[in-house]
Amino acid sequence: MMQDDHFKFSTGVIIYPVFFVLAIWLVFWFEVRFGFNFSRYGVYPQTLKGLRGVILSPFIHGDIQHIYHNTIPLFVLSMALFYFYKPIAWRVVLFGILFSGFLTWCIGRPSYHIGASGLIYVLVSFTFFKGVFAKHFRLIALSLLVIFLYGSMLWYAAPVKEGISWEGHLSGLVTGLLFAFFFRKEIAKPKKYVWEQESYNEEDDPFLKHFDKDGNFIEHIETEEEQTKIHYIYKEEPKDKK
Repeated sequence: MMQDDHFKFSTGVIIYPVFFVLAIWLVFWFEVRFGFNFSRYGVYPQTLKGLRGVILSPFIHGDIQHIYHNTIPLFVLSMALFYFYKPIAWRVVLFGILFSGFLTWCIGRPSYHIGASGLIYVLVSFTFFKGVFAKHFRLIALSLLVIFLYGSMLWYAAPVKEGISWEGHLSGLVTGLLFAFFFRKEIAKPKKYVWEQESYNEEDDPFLKHFDKDGNFIEHIETEEEQTKIHYIYKEEPKDKK
């Protein structure tokens, strides 16, 4: 993929995040409207039946406060993902749900783990670490912005508050970090300047020619054109004969 293909806005940058948000709100509305409780479809660790929650749990939320706190980060982070990492965005989302959900199933307490927070932690972790590893100035700026906005979420990857699935959060962080190492191709590469290329020769650099071997500035450099001497020969015009 060419460098110019990166960082281009498309309708998917908005449509896909809106789709994610509408999906979780539609499920929540269905629960409230018809009196269902889908919590039992969440991840229940170390049980065969609980594996179905690996796929279903991101769409299930316990109450209005739970879904509200997940809505804005999910929208913002997924929008950033589809803009800055468009070639791999769907893989990060889909594999992020599967891997973080399965890891939660492996390490979680015997309880139902629900919510899109696992995916959100995947996006936070991936966006931050990938920007640092890529060393591209735009991706690094995105990493700093993400850690500024959502850096406090790191506290909830530890058992600091009862009733919160810190195992799901921790699984998302670990998954995002692994993805930052794994997805190396199709990422915008930092621009290489002339002096960073293998074919670069200091002696041919027009800027460095203004300095001598001791680093002193040379105000005037004779160029080949200046060294070329042009000789003119004038022939006297013959006088007219009378």
